[in-house]
Amino acid sequence: MSGPGSAERTESERTSSVNAALARIARDIGRADLPVVLLALLFAFLIGSVLILIADTDVRAAAAYFFARPGDTFSAMGTAIVEAYTAMFRGAILDPWANSPQRMIKPLTETLTVATPLIIAAAGMAVAFRAGLFNIGGTGQLIVGAMVAGFVGFTWQLPVVVHLLVAMVAGIIGGALWGGLAGFLKARFGANEVISTIMLNWIALYGLQYLLTTTAFNGGRPQPTSLAVKETARLPLLLGPQFRLHLGLLVAVLAIVFLWWLMSRSTLGFRFRAVGSNPRAAEVAGIDVGRSALGVMLVAGALVGLAGAVHVLGTEQRLTGGIAGNIGFDAITVALLGRSGPVGIVLAGLLFAALSTGGRFMETTAGVPLDLVQVVQALVVLFIAAPGLVRQMSGLETLRRRRDRRRAASTPGTDPSDPGTPGTGSRAVERTTA
Repeated sequence: MSGPGSAERTESERTSSVNAALARIARDIGRADLPVVLLALLFAFLIGSVLILIADTDVRAAAAYFFARPGDTFSAMGTAIVEAYTAMFRGAILDPWANSPQRMIKPLTETLTVATPLIIAAAGMAVAFRAGLFNIGGTGQLIVGAMVAGFVGFTWQLPVVVHLLVAMVAGIIGGALWGGLAGFLKARFGANEVISTIMLNWIALYGLQYLLTTTAFNGGRPQPTSLAVKETARLPLLLGPQFRLHLGLLVAVLAIVFLWWLMSRSTLGFRFRAVGSNPRAAEVAGIDVGRSALGVMLVAGALVGLAGAVHVLGTEQRLTGGIAGNIGFDAITVALLGRSGPVGIVLAGLLFAALSTGGRFMETTAGVPLDLVQVVQALVVLFIAAPGLVRQMSGLETLRRRRDRRRAASTPGTDPSDPGTPGTGSRAVERTTA
C-alpha cells in the first residue's frame, strides 16, 4: 500500500541513486588521472611560454634596459605570449579576423584533416600496446598501406565507390601483412617486435623510394612521385573544394568504435588483453600466446594501413617519398597519451593536430619558431609519462598525504602520533596508500 511515507522513500532512493552515479563518475575520472593530464598540459604551456619569451627579439631588447624601465620588459613579455597563443588559436581552431566565413572555420577543418590519419593509426598502436606488444612499425605499416592503396588508386579502372572501397581494402591488407610479418617473426622465432618493426620501417621506406623511380609508379616522369589517384578512388570532400576535409573523418570515427568494440566487447579483444596483462597466466588458461601475437600485429597493421590508405586517397592523392611524414611516430605518442583508450586517443589526436596546424600559423604570423611548438609537444608527453612529477610539482601529492593522515587519525582505536603501533600512524598511511 502506497502513501506519503513510501513516496518520500522513493524520492530518497532516487536521490541516493543519483548521488551514487555521480560518485561513480567522479571516481572514474579520478582513475583516468584527468587532473594529471590537465596539469601536464598547463606545465608544458608554461614552460613553452618561457621559451617563447626567450626567443622573442622585443623581449630580449627590452630586457637589456630592464632596471631603467622594467615596465617595457613586462609589456613586451605580455605582448609576446598573447600574440603567440592567439596565433595558435587562430591557426588551429577559429580565425575571428578572417575576411570570410570559409576562412574563419578553415583552421578547424585543417586540424580535423591532420587528425584523421593520426587517430586511425593511433587506434592500431593501442591494440598492440594493450596486448603487451610495443609496435614501433607504424611508419612502415602506414607506408605499405598507402603504397598499395595508392597503386590500386592510380592504376586500376573500376566504377565509383567500388574503386574507393577496393583501394581502401588493399591498404588494409597491405598494412596487415606488413604488421603480421613482425608478429610472425615473434611467434615463430621469438624475434623482438621492437627491433623487427624498426627494421621493417626502413625496408618499407627505401622500398617506396625505389618504386617511385620505376615507370609503374611515376609513369616515366623524372620526378620521384607517383601518378595522381584517379577521381573514382578519392575520398569525397565533406565541405566542398574550399576545404581539404574529406570522408576519412568518418572512417576515423568508425576505427575508434571498432577499437572500443574489439578491446571491450569481443572475445578476441579479451584474449589480447589477457596476454598483455599476464602472458604466463594467459598461457596456463589455454590461450596460445604466439598466435595472439600474430593476431595482434595483423589487426594493428590493418588499422595503421587503413590510416595510410585514407591519407593518400583523401589528403595527398599521390605517393611521395615523405608520404608517412611523422604520422607513424606521432601515432605512438597519441596512443600513449590517450592511455590506449578510444576517447583518450581522439582527444590526444586532436590536441596534436591542433598543435601542428596552430604552430605553423604561429610561426608565420607571430614569428615563433615551429621547433618551440614541437618542444611543447615533447613536454606534454614527458609530464604525462611522469605523473608522480606532476603531482609533486602541483602539490597534489602533499594533499594526498594529508588526506591519508586524516583518515588514519579518524580510524577508531588508533593513535596517529605513534608510528610503531600496528594498524596506526605511518603504517596505516602506507596501507591506505597501497
